[in-house]
Amino acid sequence: MLRKIIKIDEEKCNGCGACAAACHEGAIEMINGKAKLTREDYCDGLGDCLPACPVDAISFEEREAPEYNEQAVRKAKMEKFGVKLPCGCPGTQSKAIERKPAPVNAEPVTSQLSQWPVQIKLVPVNAPYFDGANLLIAADCAAYAYGNFHNEFIRNRITLIGCPKLDEGDYSEKLTQIIKNNDIKSVTIVRMQVPCCAGIENAAKRALQASGKFIPWQVVTISTDGRIID
Repeated sequence: MLRKIIKIDEEKCNGCGACAAACHEGAIEMINGKAKLTREDYCDGLGDCLPACPVDAISFEEREAPEYNEQAVRKAKMEKFGVKLPCGCPGTQSKAIERKPAPVNAEPVTSQLSQWPVQIKLVPVNAPYFDGANLLIAADCAAYAYGNFHNEFIRNRITLIGCPKLDEGDYSEKLTQIIKNNDIKSVTIVRMQVPCCAGIENAAKRALQASGKFIPWQVVTISTDGRIID
């Protein structure tokens, strides 16, 4: 199929590996000191690797290439992080998490939330706080799983949360309007390490693509026991 895909100029490539690290899908590998697009079907054409390249060795081109294989990318990520998929939804698997109790005299955490509402379904498409905003699109469970969520993710960002498993409909259309109609500077997507949470990641990525804008973005994955794993 004819589609947009990245192109790597190996003559310019200095072998720093920044693009491979920035590629969330694992489409780029370092081979013999040069970056190579080894899996065309893993490249989604969003180009998060472009701003990571310090020598401008990466660009877009439109050519015949295999269709982006979202299912294969998801499977590769699960294998990378050693996630086994038992019968039933892993997001509903019960488990106890043991932790050391916090000190009684620990300082309370100050909220870093700077706007309201936060639910994707409720937030307006246009609002003054979107002007020049760094946008956080997060699974609502993430704030409960990761203890320092306010300081590391909500601070200095406009926060939108949702749960694709429980909410009806698709977030991508509304997220597209928010990104397209406002001066968004960057997008951070925070999801949980369960398959159903891919819905919020995919909705955000579709919105970025549909907006027609080139905006730096990143995906962070949090395990159910509260670790950042991606």
